[in-house]
Amino acid sequence: MTTSYNPAAPRPMDEVRENMLERARQPRNPFNFTNFEEVAPVIKGLQSTDRDAWAVAFSALAAPYEEKAARAEEAGDAKEAKENFLIAYDYHHVARYPAANSPGKLDSYRRSQENYLSAARYFDQPITRVEVPVPVAGGNPAIWFYRRPTGVERPPVVVTWGGIDSFKEERHQDAQYLDAGLATLAIDMPGVGDAPISGSETGERLWDAIFDWIDGQPDLDNTRVGIAGGSTGGYWATKVAHTHRDRICVAVNHGGPAHYAFTPEWIARAQRGEYPLELAETLASAFGLSTYDEWVEYSPQLSLLDQGIIDEPCAPLLLLNGVNDSVFPIADMHILLEHGDAKQARFSQGAHMGGGGLGWAGLAWLKQHLLG
Repeated sequence: MTTSYNPAAPRPMDEVRENMLERARQPRNPFNFTNFEEVAPVIKGLQSTDRDAWAVAFSALAAPYEEKAARAEEAGDAKEAKENFLIAYDYHHVARYPAANSPGKLDSYRRSQENYLSAARYFDQPITRVEVPVPVAGGNPAIWFYRRPTGVERPPVVVTWGGIDSFKEERHQDAQYLDAGLATLAIDMPGVGDAPISGSETGERLWDAIFDWIDGQPDLDNTRVGIAGGSTGGYWATKVAHTHRDRICVAVNHGGPAHYAFTPEWIARAQRGEYPLELAETLASAFGLSTYDEWVEYSPQLSLLDQGIIDEPCAPLLLLNGVNDSVFPIADMHILLEHGDAKQARFSQGAHMGGGGLGWAGLAWLKQHLLG
């Protein structure tokens, strides 16, 4: 396959603006709590995708909401404080999007975390920030967010994570798990957020520490553990479902890659698909790399087919995606169905990750296996 553009060149700014405006209008990641009337002028005013300029432009929108949240806290207005902290968090989140891969974007990420944890003080099921040394990271810690459902003595637990641009702070759907009676442990997949290791051909070793931590919690049922990874995180869900099948009951891969996504032909095509900017570069950053060319050279090593992983036994695994995904090919879901143990799948006519309805299918699958 050939392309009519240079995939290693920056995406034209008019295409980036159009994509980001459409995401903000819907709203869709990374615009979770933002105001379209406020972000639209900033998007239209950007002259390039310079990372630090991007971070400054969007983080500037957060300041008034940080001030409103502080005043609300002083007045004892929990609802107002939470709402404004969440808006401030999300402006900093957009500022670091898609990856915290420059000094300015890293600063925006840390500020987004501060505001998110401030908002989380007012959640119905509060977040416990867990910091655990990870042996494969030389004892450096991982940071996870742990939440428990109300009124359940020893609940099952779902370990959840996103992809290259959606970190533990973006696991907003975890509230659905909690309402169903499931505890949640929101983590960062290798190479993003606060993960202590980069992605690699052996990045699944990170989950040893995760499952060990769960085993050490007497108020969790470690015989009923599920995992759910979204987007690029679905790659790790598939791999862990095979490599750690004896430590989990069920797994969900929601929109992840497996084999064809790592070919030069697909990488070139996807670079100007639905993802708004720097897809290959953002994927590269999760694996300790930087450039388009570095990703093209390295990524074939990640093929789960070539590694032989998908021909091994695996835990019950549900595959979810849209058949019109232009980030990762639907053929990657097909190849998972063709190899190894039988799996279940549900596809929609949507684009990447297939739309919100598939998320409910994932929740139903987890409830079926973990709650009976």
